[in-house]
Amino acid sequence: MKFLDSLHIQALSQGGCYGEGAWVASSPKTLESVNPAEASVIGRVQLATLKDYETILQKAQNFSQKWAMTPAPLRGTLVGRIGELLKVHKEALGSLVSLEMGKIKAEGLGEVQEMIDMAEFAVGLSRSFGGKNFPSERPFHRLYEQWHPLGIVGVVTAFNFPVAVWAWNAFIGAVCGNITLWKPSSKVPLCAIAVQNICNQAMQELDHHSVFSLFIPENRALSEHFIEDTQIPLVSFTGSTQVGQHIHEVVSKRLGRTLLEMSGNNAVIVDETADLSLAVRAILFGAVGTAGQRCTSTRRLYVHERHHERLLDELRHAFSQVAIGNPLEEGILMGPLIDEDARRAYLKVIARIKSLGGQIVFGGKSLQRSGFFVEPTLVRAEPNWDVVQEETFAPILYVMPYRSFDEAIHMQNNVRQGLSSALFSNDLRHVEQFLSSLGSDCGLANINTGTSGAEIGGAFGGEKETGGGREAGSDAWKAYMRRQTVAINWGGALPLAQGIDFKVA
Repeated sequence: MKFLDSLHIQALSQGGCYGEGAWVASSPKTLESVNPAEASVIGRVQLATLKDYETILQKAQNFSQKWAMTPAPLRGTLVGRIGELLKVHKEALGSLVSLEMGKIKAEGLGEVQEMIDMAEFAVGLSRSFGGKNFPSERPFHRLYEQWHPLGIVGVVTAFNFPVAVWAWNAFIGAVCGNITLWKPSSKVPLCAIAVQNICNQAMQELDHHSVFSLFIPENRALSEHFIEDTQIPLVSFTGSTQVGQHIHEVVSKRLGRTLLEMSGNNAVIVDETADLSLAVRAILFGAVGTAGQRCTSTRRLYVHERHHERLLDELRHAFSQVAIGNPLEEGILMGPLIDEDARRAYLKVIARIKSLGGQIVFGGKSLQRSGFFVEPTLVRAEPNWDVVQEETFAPILYVMPYRSFDEAIHMQNNVRQGLSSALFSNDLRHVEQFLSSLGSDCGLANINTGTSGAEIGGAFGGEKETGGGREAGSDAWKAYMRRQTVAINWGGALPLAQGIDFKVA
């Protein structure tokens, strides 16, 4: 695997902890990286101890003030250089994402392109973000706001987007003047080490050695220490609601901040005016892309009763055409689930569907081959089933008819999650209702496009049990900074606000 060599990764990595120019992991324990398409070990990573963590954290703290006082456009220069290196290594890193995570090569390359786009966005941001000026009610006063870095941002990422989500946080955090300390998913350690090596080259070239650091903990106790650490003012977490709730409780207890991107149970509504051929293509990618392991994957489909049977037939045909196999091979549209636990979870849900009397229209089986492969699955379902109400990280799509548009919106919103939503319609009234306060309650609302594939220019995130966080574009940068309101008296008197007269006799 030449692409591993190009990313400076050996079959046996020497460390899962990096800070200020050195890999310092010292635990006797190692973590195996497994290729989910073959269920085979592709590398081992030495893990970090508490001492290792404290070493790199201290180095980050020592550099934090210098980085905060570096002019923002110069911070952008570092991020821009990383973006240039990502272009050089795009093919190799995209291949590694496919190898270690299991998403198809096109999606792996797309994830790296998302990092490149994010770097370019952050460079522009480094010359444009700032506060507002306000009219002061006091004469000879100026009132405005400004923004300061938080210090060190802790980033916890999930396996399904092993590199892009880190970039959302790290690149924006960096141009805002923060140091980033990254705890990646233990299921994709080589992707994280590859990204760190790319960052290392840029930091060495520009003499900034502690802006981006990484640690892969040897045990859960160290992970808990990380989120309990008062030296980490913000913890950005991507993953399940259950874990995110725990992190939020721990960080909030110490009055720290959290940025949460958690579970999604995303729905598509197809009304009676929809372009069905357009809808089928979007639904197929939304349900099958990344083997259903995206937080924005399409899991529920509500179809007007006029089109229900026709659309179900077209989706059955589309699902049957999906080529499943090694994600690095050309022509493959769906790779494996991430591991054996994920495959067991899929089979458990299939058993539950059958116990509820559900009809599996297509799929529903684990494939008998090496790796963690399953069939994309299409199900006639009922909206109140527990499996429909929950997020299953697998390619299972529940299809349900509706009569009135109000009923469809109610069913879409009647779950605990609120990340992404989509409507396929050529009815202006339905479109406007869907986008109004009477419509979708999700953070992302799409018209005539699917639930997956959000662009980085807009803020990404959701409501309810999705966590309420916002990352990537728009004004999401504000999450990584603290706001300060400033009043300057440039006159010779001391007038008070609200006309208060406070004179001492």
